[in-house]
Amino acid sequence: MTTPTRSRRAALRELLSGGRASTQTALCSLLAAQGHAVTQSTVSRDLKRLGAQRAVGDDGVPTYRLASAPRTGLAPGMVVDVEHNEAMIVMRTQIGRAQAVGFDLDALELPLVLGTLAGDDTVLVVPRSVTQTEELAGALRQLAGL
Repeated sequence: MTTPTRSRRAALRELLSGGRASTQTALCSLLAAQGHAVTQSTVSRDLKRLGAQRAVGDDGVPTYRLASAPRTGLAPGMVVDVEHNEAMIVMRTQIGRAQAVGFDLDALELPLVLGTLAGDDTVLVVPRSVTQTEELAGALRQLAGL
């Protein structure tokens, strides 16, 4: 993906998060005002790629918004091992995937997780209580498909 495409999609995401457009033509105009000259067909493809949906807002006006699908697990194949001791859990990932796994874990908002710290191929998961470490490690293995 080229830099202009990334930039345009980032601008479109921002517009969608604000729920400011009810038509693709309006989105074209808003993007043009930000320096992204696009056609309706390009906006249509971007909307599909971003998973945007057109829904009726509280005011009765249809607007495009990003779908917020709830996360239910981790992407398959990213985590290769989960180990723990009495106090913490270490998740080994494919090289370069730890930050994505950490981000997904944070998005899941698991009640047993106090926090995560991600490097390049390792995610440190700190349980809310040391009494829950083994339970959390098991849940993480299940989420990772191990």
